[in-house]
Amino acid sequence: MKPTNHTHTGQRHTFRAPLRNSSCRHSRYCRVFIGLTFPHAESSFASPSELFPSMTLTATETWSRLLDRARLELPEQTYRTWLEPTEALELEGDTIVVAAPDRFAADWNESKHSQYLASLAPLALGHPITIVFRVDEERKTRPQMDLFVAPPPDQARQTAPGDAPGVQLSARYTFHNFVIGKSNELAAAAAQAVAAAPGKVYNPLFIYGDTGLGKTHLMQAVAHEIMQRAPSTRVCFVGTEQFTNELVTAIQKRSTPEFRRRYRETDLLLLDDVHFLKRTEATQEEFFHTFNALYEAGRQIILTSDRPPSEIPGLEARLVSRFQWGMVADIEQPDLEHRIAILQNKARLDHLELTIPEDVIRFIAEHVRSSVRELEGSLIRLLAYASLKHRDVSVSLAREALRDKLRLNGDNTADEKHALSVQSIQHLVAREFSINVEGLRSKSRTKQLTVPRQVAMFLIREFLGLQLVEIGNAFGGRDHSTVIHSLERVQSLLAGDAPFNARVESLRKSISDLHT
Repeated sequence: MKPTNHTHTGQRHTFRAPLRNSSCRHSRYCRVFIGLTFPHAESSFASPSELFPSMTLTATETWSRLLDRARLELPEQTYRTWLEPTEALELEGDTIVVAAPDRFAADWNESKHSQYLASLAPLALGHPITIVFRVDEERKTRPQMDLFVAPPPDQARQTAPGDAPGVQLSARYTFHNFVIGKSNELAAAAAQAVAAAPGKVYNPLFIYGDTGLGKTHLMQAVAHEIMQRAPSTRVCFVGTEQFTNELVTAIQKRSTPEFRRRYRETDLLLLDDVHFLKRTEATQEEFFHTFNALYEAGRQIILTSDRPPSEIPGLEARLVSRFQWGMVADIEQPDLEHRIAILQNKARLDHLELTIPEDVIRFIAEHVRSSVRELEGSLIRLLAYASLKHRDVSVSLAREALRDKLRLNGDNTADEKHALSVQSIQHLVAREFSINVEGLRSKSRTKQLTVPRQVAMFLIREFLGLQLVEIGNAFGGRDHSTVIHSLERVQSLLAGDAPFNARVESLRKSISDLHT
């Protein structure tokens, strides 16, 4: 039905169209004109400027009209999370290019929303359009969506003045973004003291703890603080694996003098995952001399590891003693209040305060107890799940999205009590060694309980793949270094004790039967 006449005045548009009633016996007398009047704010038709090609829209105006239409149909949480942070870049013919805050958001919008938004164009614009999402260079500096994915290297990391080539630090790893609680207050205080007087107190600073608890964050926060006060500071941040690989390359290319000059003339050396030094004697020898050169020159050294120096197997005694010269500080698993504060801080940094209710933050903090990284991962998963399901973030939705994590933490339903879990493995081991489960979880260190406890830890690690701190929590809150010792002890017994080996194999079979 084509309009035969149209008029418009101000914000109201009137269309007059002929209507034929073919069922009427006197059809030629049944022709009537019906006037249809629509207020502009309520119209579901395109406005006059959209009906006439001569009245072109800018990219921003085009995208705004599409978003206004989408907002009427999409859940508010989905709209705020994925579409509100976008921005129109350019309009070329029937193709509009839209900027997303990061690569993850661009890919997600491209796959989930691009076709849907294009389907709205005929109504919202009066003609079809193709939508292309991409990451805008100017928007890469904005933190809006950093939570969803590690940003591109040029955004996530910055090279400090005076750095050796290739040395990069995360812009987000600062003291301001580090949430202090009981589990990390000693390490944080030591790090701040080092930042205030590098090379003078706590040299070296040795920070240890399980993965994902913030060791690297704290280490780099010191570097940021020092560089803010002295921009010319030469900083070298390197992982132990990279240090070893560069040493091997230097030996092969006969460029060891250049290698040594790079590491021994820096003002601040940050060496991550120093426990990997146990692998090669040559690397330990080289680092021993590098350490001595820096220490004697009064330059600051900061090291991180998953265990204290004395518990790193295969590490030379002379390195162990040097690592203990300054301050050895540990970071433990955060408690409930600390986990809530971490999640609140994450929501604030990524502008998600209105998207994630407080009761959801508390629910996640109560059920995800292993590490900061695990907390952040749970938040990412929940937001993606909410967008996929087109539902608002709520506790019930969080229970759905994180159901596997709830099971691993012991929140089992009645139907899951006999499934493979920490509790089921503990029960099997306790029965095999004729002890009770409470004994496995107790603080007692008697041999009657210690060996079964070590076996249970070993089997839980093997079958469930839990993190060390999670395993420690399942056995009375033991430190992750205790779990490491237990795993290594069982490995040693399996290699040299045939009766013990047979007993563990029997347990493995029982667990496998339970799993199937």
